[in-house]
Amino acid sequence: MSLPSSPRQAGLDSALCLVFFTRLPLPHFDFGDRRLADAIWAAPLAGLVVALVGGIVSATAERLGLAAGPSAALVLTATLFVTGALHEDGLADVADGFGGGQTRERRLEIMRDSRIGAYGAAALVLSLLVRWTVLAGLHGAWHLFLALIAAEAGSRGLAGLLMHALPPARSDGLSAGAGSVTRETATLGAAIGAGALLTLGLPAALAALVLLAALFLAFRVLCLSRIGGQTGDTVGALQQLAAIVILLVASASSA
Repeated sequence: MSLPSSPRQAGLDSALCLVFFTRLPLPHFDFGDRRLADAIWAAPLAGLVVALVGGIVSATAERLGLAAGPSAALVLTATLFVTGALHEDGLADVADGFGGGQTRERRLEIMRDSRIGAYGAAALVLSLLVRWTVLAGLHGAWHLFLALIAAEAGSRGLAGLLMHALPPARSDGLSAGAGSVTRETATLGAAIGAGALLTLGLPAALAALVLLAALFLAFRVLCLSRIGGQTGDTVGALQQLAAIVILLVASASSA
């Protein structure tokens, strides 16, 4: 299957991505035969919801007179709570697997292990530290909200691209079960994610696009060389790296 054929189907695809990418309490939906690979174009829309939650927390913290540091920490906490730290888990697994495994099979085995190692712990700390530093340095809740929209939605626009560009590295698991992502679906998701970058302003959005393209190409080569494809963990890790890139651009453009 490919792109949604009606507004109702587009709404169901959006709901499917919300169910998968967030832990929000949602009603039961009948998705029919639509799978995650069909709906992945809507992943940036799920990112918009995550950004909205973070923006509400930021505005509330500013209204209460909290300093920038604690406010940014609360925003990160809220986004982690909403997503269930899904992508952070993928980042940690990829760091452990790619950093500690000597063979393709061993890397995949480590990535499936629920325990976290030194590489994974370091990757998580650095990811949270960079994001907290950037958010704390932005001027006001409104600028933070705009940066969150770009980071949360823009980073998720790469999910379908990676799933389309690389085969599943395993015959089982999340990525294999999600199905095949068509070129049209991947392109639509990337376009929506790119559109979200415009909240940074046109010059910053263009800079972010160039950097995200370079990140995507480098990460694709890394995944091919390390595990011969992609997994759900690599999709999550790419989201984290892309969000960091976007936030760094937001920081530079606001200086």
